[in-house]
Amino acid sequence: MPGSRVRQVEPDLTVVELTGHLNLGNELMGVEHAVKRLIEEGARKLVIDVTKLDYIDSAGIGMLVACNGQMDRAGGKMRVAGAQGTVARAFEVVHMDRITSLDADVDAAVTNLTAGTAGA
Repeated sequence: MPGSRVRQVEPDLTVVELTGHLNLGNELMGVEHAVKRLIEEGARKLVIDVTKLDYIDSAGIGMLVACNGQMDRAGGKMRVAGAQGTVARAFEVVHMDRITSLDADVDAAVTNLTAGTAGA
């Protein structure tokens, strides 16, 4: 998948690292397909790491919202970690924190998922 990397942190916890730009286009569709496939294959604790993401548009935000919805329906939890700069500002504009759980970094997201604190 261009612009992303998937790694297992624990047997039941997956981190998807996004890099570069997440905007309307083929790469966005590829990332969305890969994340949804992870959920379909049984991932129930998922961290989307946007620390190295430089730009996100409404299509990218929509993809994250759609994946979060799919994870909710599957009975799992998804957190978005590391938003900064223009990505953090885009999340503020759309009140992303009301849609999915946001964490300062991956370590905080992992801690929150493994502790089972949905509202942290």
